[in-house]
Amino acid sequence: MTGTSGRGDEARGRTAARIAASLRSGAVPRLLSRLSSLNIVEGSVRLAAQAFLTALPLLMTVAAFAPGWMQDLLADSLRAVLGIRGDTLDELRRVFSATGTTRNTAGAVSAVVTLVSATAFSRALQAVCERCWRLPRAPLRTAVWRWLLWLVVWLACLLFQAPLRNAFGAGTVPGVLLSVLSATLLWWWSQHLLLGGRIGWRSLLPGALLAGSGTVLLSLAARVLVPTAMERSLEEFGPLGPVFTFLSWLIAVFLVAVSGLALGEHVASTTWYRTSALRRMFTRAG
Repeated sequence: MTGTSGRGDEARGRTAARIAASLRSGAVPRLLSRLSSLNIVEGSVRLAAQAFLTALPLLMTVAAFAPGWMQDLLADSLRAVLGIRGDTLDELRRVFSATGTTRNTAGAVSAVVTLVSATAFSRALQAVCERCWRLPRAPLRTAVWRWLLWLVVWLACLLFQAPLRNAFGAGTVPGVLLSVLSATLLWWWSQHLLLGGRIGWRSLLPGALLAGSGTVLLSLAARVLVPTAMERSLEEFGPLGPVFTFLSWLIAVFLVAVSGLALGEHVASTTWYRTSALRRMFTRAG
């Protein structure tokens, strides 16, 4: 009786050991280890800081030199993305409409310098993409024009967020679908451009889909949460209050985006995805 009980305990111990070993070597632990090695939080904070310190001044400079209709479109796009309203929106419109002083202070040369400085944001995003795909840093001579091109396309996409979110008058639901589609295409193209075409389009698609849909969903939540937070911070801390709220939102955006890119690399490297992608390719070829 004792021997039978001992053998049963031994069998249960071996089963528990096999389960523990499978859990340690399974897909989820490997994924968590991979995400931890990428320092996602650190990368997201760095991207948010670069966006705040370099991309936003570029945005203000573009608004200063833009015609009135473009300033209004830009303010409406930021309202559509963040849900800004009330005093915060009025303050934003006043900043965008104060073009005279900014033009006289900046000038064309300073605007170019601001554009070049904003490439720090592009460089930080390229470094994150390369880290996700375990790639060495691209040569400087082949990357500079990519940084500039990415900034120009990013500004153009941001400018048309207001009509895009409403699907050019078709309504909210088509607007959400169109926003997810456009964000996915933007992240898809961004990875391909900043990585210098070193990773194929098929492999980049999962990360683009995750990053695009995640940032759009976060933006929908921001339209509910951010306006209240900005108005409260404006009342409590003055003009600097919304700045801190906006910086916190940027960190959340890039945390979602970088996590999506990292998860996309994991999905693209699985046997299931590679097999299904190859099957579709051979089916279309046939």
